[in-house]
Amino acid sequence: MSAKEPESDRKIVLETRDLYKHFAGVVALSQGNFALRENEVHAIVGDNGAGKSTLLKLISGALQPDAGAILIDGKPVTLANPTAARRFGVSTVFQDLALINHLDAASNMFLGREILLPPPFSWFGVLDKRTMRQRVVDEVRRLKVGVRSVDQLVGGMSGGQRQAIAVARAVAFGTRIVVMDEPTAALGVRESGAVLDLIKAVQARGLSVVIISHSMPDVFKVADRITVLRLGRTVSTVDRDQTSLQDIIGMMTGAFPGDAAGSEVRH
Repeated sequence: MSAKEPESDRKIVLETRDLYKHFAGVVALSQGNFALRENEVHAIVGDNGAGKSTLLKLISGALQPDAGAILIDGKPVTLANPTAARRFGVSTVFQDLALINHLDAASNMFLGREILLPPPFSWFGVLDKRTMRQRVVDEVRRLKVGVRSVDQLVGGMSGGQRQAIAVARAVAFGTRIVVMDEPTAALGVRESGAVLDLIKAVQARGLSVVIISHSMPDVFKVADRITVLRLGRTVSTVDRDQTSLQDIIGMMTGAFPGDAAGSEVRH
């Protein structure tokens, strides 16, 4: 981690307490407890049906909990939708990336946030394309994104480049927390490595990152802490350096009861 103070002293920027969500009588999440520290990469893992996607949608504003609380900087908040979540500094990069293939990087980044030229041009909705393009160039350089040209159509980019543009869009507008859903899914080894480097670059800018992932090797490469979910409940949160892949798999499958799979989440 980039900062020097002890990890346990880091401020909790996002916390969920006993989140509960059901769908038509099926309980998807019954005890969703999670705490994200300032400037950390925190992975949420679990088998299929563990509740990972539901927890992600709750903290992104895509769903609302039936019970429990979400706190930002220690204060309860209502994340009525992803737009409301963004106002609290929480941006989510969903697995489908939500990019428009026939638009270039700048147009995708500013979609719905377009910058207009000063009056009288703004009266007719004329875009300030030069300013938008330069901001994209600056963001791409800061994150060391390997995109040949920001003028390239997104549909012609590789999977890793598309992921990078989606992340750049997420961090460009006052974001403090970036939530990423399966960021390396369907990517090759080289592109996965580039995305993992991107995650560390986002952290190096002082942001907190949450990743939902099935790839345990990727999790162990970038995560500072790991929260394990099983059957809709938070099993445990552990420091990456104090656990092993076998321990995590044991908690995911229920093979490790007791302290290794205790209900208490360490902040």
